[in-house]
Amino acid sequence: MNYMRYQLKQKEKMEQKTKEFIDTEINNNEVCLFMKGTADAPQCGFSMAVSNILKILEVKFKDINVLEKNELRQAIKEYSDWPTIPQLYIKKEFIGGCDIVKEIYENGELKKILKEKNLSFKS
Repeated sequence: MNYMRYQLKQKEKMEQKTKEFIDTEINNNEVCLFMKGTADAPQCGFSMAVSNILKILEVKFKDINVLEKNELRQAIKEYSDWPTIPQLYIKKEFIGGCDIVKEIYENGELKKILKEKNLSFKS
């Protein structure tokens, strides 16, 4: 019984630390991409697609590899209430996953968002 309570408290501490990590990354980086792998070495096609869109637009962004910690991989899904990875945040606002980012890139909406948020990008 005591051991189970201890485990639960440890899990809660870990979840809180992970949430704080996510908050810090989103708050300290104007463009933040939670992805599988890194921008230089993506580990899935969807993550690579979003990373490449940001690179094409020459947007400065922070890539966070969710594969480094399983709790981060799960926590980001809960944080955004979005079931898939990658996840793109621009100036603390959740934009979406791969399908949404590809769509708004193709229809020009992503450039509008970047412009409205006063972020530099290649026109």
